[in-house]
Amino acid sequence: MLEKIKETKEYIFSKVKTRPEVGIILGTGLGGLVKEIEIETDLDYREIPHFPESTVEGHSGKLIFGKLGGKPVVAMQGRFHFYEGYEMWQVIYPVRVMKYLGIKNLFVSNASGGVNPDFEIGDLMIITDHICLVPNPLIGKHIPEFGPRFPDMSEPYDKKLINLAKEIAAELGIKVQQGVYTATTGPTFETPAEYHYFRVIGSDTVGMSTVPEAIAARQMGIPCFAMSIITDLGVPGKIVEVSHEEVQKVASAAETKMTSIFKKMIERI
Repeated sequence: MLEKIKETKEYIFSKVKTRPEVGIILGTGLGGLVKEIEIETDLDYREIPHFPESTVEGHSGKLIFGKLGGKPVVAMQGRFHFYEGYEMWQVIYPVRVMKYLGIKNLFVSNASGGVNPDFEIGDLMIITDHICLVPNPLIGKHIPEFGPRFPDMSEPYDKKLINLAKEIAAELGIKVQQGVYTATTGPTFETPAEYHYFRVIGSDTVGMSTVPEAIAARQMGIPCFAMSIITDLGVPGKIVEVSHEEVQKVASAAETKMTSIFKKMIERI
């Protein structure tokens, strides 16, 4: 895999002048942050050697290079999921590539279902920890260049970035929640019994992404910040039928708040 990553990096650097300091992964319905980027170049995933292709509605499938908050960034407008049929090494492949492109921090967003009864649809939640119920992306042959075989996970999401996000949200008057994100394989939305189970084991919200990317970032020594937009509720008495289209709609409506926080954070790091 290391040779493939180097080939991907060399191709990207042959097309792009930007040398990114920050990597951004945008979740379902959250591609609008790209409008805030002073774009230098965008590359379709299909053009990039060894890159998977995004197959999910709401994930555009482009790698965007430019400036945000005065910093050079690379943004994934669309990510890859285990439920699309990809192997876990493919799901985290872009994080590996971003490290070799030179990023120093990783920002991740997602749309998720809240199981904390104090949450409301449209809330932003800073992810402080996670529960991984998908195959661990580090299973398989160990490549020492990526980091330790057994990475420490006592701080999967960077505390300094979390504190900065809370400070900026307070300045902007934006309400933010904090909590634990649980990753499942999908692609089905959860049953009421599953929602209850996730709450019992300590979840505040549940989704189908983010955790593999955070694990890969942690192994490679990249500070990671992640935020969920609560697009539906898995709380007794508030569970309704959910569609992917509705998730996209709610995520898009709340996105401007998340974008404001991300932009200010990137300015200050």
